[in-house]
Amino acid sequence: MEEYLLNILKGSVLTLEVALGSLAVSIVLGLLGATAKLSPSKPLNWLAGIYSTVIRGIPDLVLMLLIFYGGQILLNKALESVGYTDYVEINPFVAGVLTIGFIYGAYMTETFRGAIMAIPKGQMEAGYAFGMSGARVFFRITVPQMIRLALPSFTNNWLVLIKATALVSILGLPDMTMLAKQAAAAGRGITPLASMLFFLFTGAIYLAFTTVSLVVLKQLDKKYSMGVRRGEF
Repeated sequence: MEEYLLNILKGSVLTLEVALGSLAVSIVLGLLGATAKLSPSKPLNWLAGIYSTVIRGIPDLVLMLLIFYGGQILLNKALESVGYTDYVEINPFVAGVLTIGFIYGAYMTETFRGAIMAIPKGQMEAGYAFGMSGARVFFRITVPQMIRLALPSFTNNWLVLIKATALVSILGLPDMTMLAKQAAAAGRGITPLASMLFFLFTGAIYLAFTTVSLVVLKQLDKKYSMGVRRGEF
């Protein structure tokens, strides 16, 4: 029993790696998507709008299977067309990180777009009036306020993203969800409560991750909300 619990604990490291990797991808895509939606370019608006609308409207599990298995088929078909005959398999870890990051990039797009739109334009115009460059205005005026305004929604997205990492188990990654399933299957012969114990242990680890995240993000919120009265999130 202790060996199974230790394996699940080891699997939580992989879960955390997938979550953090996916978060990095989603932040990059979210910033690009928000910039495109706020851009005066209609084609960019159109593409970003389709991305955020379609991805948020399809279940995560369906997208995970579609991108992982469908992506492998398309990749190998493309390689065959140029004469490469060996079958190429996408690394499950890379596929999981990119897929979850791609999915939650759509949510981050709306998060960042709403935060940027909430910043009074006069503040950025004042920066330009003082001779600040566009990059300096963005990093000195826009970003600090965007972080404060985006944090409540960003927190929700991150908490859901952590739980969505359980989906990578269907790709064959030995995360703690897959290891809990395997332990539960083996534990039925030990005691009837073994299955419940392994899943409760896994749930407790997820709860620990989300609790620590809330504490860290709450401190970050306090830092960027100095001098601003707002409710707790």
